[in-house]
Amino acid sequence: MSPAVTVRVAEAPADREACFGVRKEVFVAEQGVPEDIEYDVHDADAVHLLAVAGDGTPLGTARLLHGAAAAAKNGGDPSVGSLGRLAVLQRARGLGVGAALVRAVEEAARERGLTGVDLHAQTQALGFYERLGYEAYGPRFPDAGMPHRAMRRAF
Repeated sequence: MSPAVTVRVAEAPADREACFGVRKEVFVAEQGVPEDIEYDVHDADAVHLLAVAGDGTPLGTARLLHGAAAAAKNGGDPSVGSLGRLAVLQRARGLGVGAALVRAVEEAARERGLTGVDLHAQTQALGFYERLGYEAYGPRFPDAGMPHRAMRRAF
């Protein structure tokens, strides 16, 4: 990753809006995910992370669900967080932004006392997550019309 890229928790309203803008560009415009399912009730309580260039330009985002919201997605374990909505703008792909976001989500999970992170990966992204230490489990399933697999990394 370029040293000019930083990842931070998106606490300010402008940072959260930047996260939602990245998700809209990647998931809605690029991948055709319907906008009404891209944003959900979990956005209000999730930990959102934002990757930015040195000049502050948004490059990518991810979110961490914890507690009951995560348990609903990971098979019922509230001690494991749920990584989701990882999106990197096309111009920033291949620069390590995605890996930096995953590691930042893991750090946020550790800070909350969680024992691991679960995620639902688009099947074309399985190799990316495997390189970061995640292991696939269970069958393929559709999400937003695309095939996915559940994956997990324990700490």
